[in-house]
Amino acid sequence: MSPQPRPSPRPPRTTRGDCSGELPDVPLVDAPTEALVAALLCRMGEDLTREGLRHTPERVARSLEFLTSGYRQDLNGVVNGAVFAEPYSEMVLVKDIEVYSLCEHHLLPFYGRAHVAYIPDGRIIGLSKLPRLVDVFARRLQVQERLTTEIAEAVDEVLAPAGVGIIIEAVHLCMMMRGVQQQNSRTVTSSMRGVFLRDQRTRDEFLSLVRDSRP
Repeated sequence: MSPQPRPSPRPPRTTRGDCSGELPDVPLVDAPTEALVAALLCRMGEDLTREGLRHTPERVARSLEFLTSGYRQDLNGVVNGAVFAEPYSEMVLVKDIEVYSLCEHHLLPFYGRAHVAYIPDGRIIGLSKLPRLVDVFARRLQVQERLTTEIAEAVDEVLAPAGVGIIIEAVHLCMMMRGVQQQNSRTVTSSMRGVFLRDQRTRDEFLSLVRDSRP
């Protein structure tokens, strides 16, 4: 039996592959995302006609649109009136909210968990709205420090509670896949407002509840 011909190798990074298209002659802000992704792949030396990449620019464009959809959302639309008068005045905590975001420095993901707590001052919010508020700010180009602060500011703005406490624990692929290549490190950030900042007992209760094992 005659040997099967070997497939042609992919072009090395130093070549442009098959990149016969051209970028639109428009300002970058007006250029289609698909065209910009295609140009980046060409710059890497890839062949846009090979099967695995044929629809990659469109897929990446759709992915980025979803991952940055927080820019096109506002607090009022997300909360949608789900704030209710209620005399409850103890801590409300939603733990282990999944967080997925993109580091603005390298456009690589960071992900982890957010713990969102507040002390009501006559008003409570529908519990499902707290994860939605987290998503509004996570689905943007971010740094974890600013993300933590923005979530705290949003809860404070929507509810005007007696206090707000936010903790985010996350791992950053920009530290794992490149650079220092630390596979087991986590970054923890917090933002405390109102009674969480002033009262040690409230802060200790929050930290204790966050540390408790999951049911």
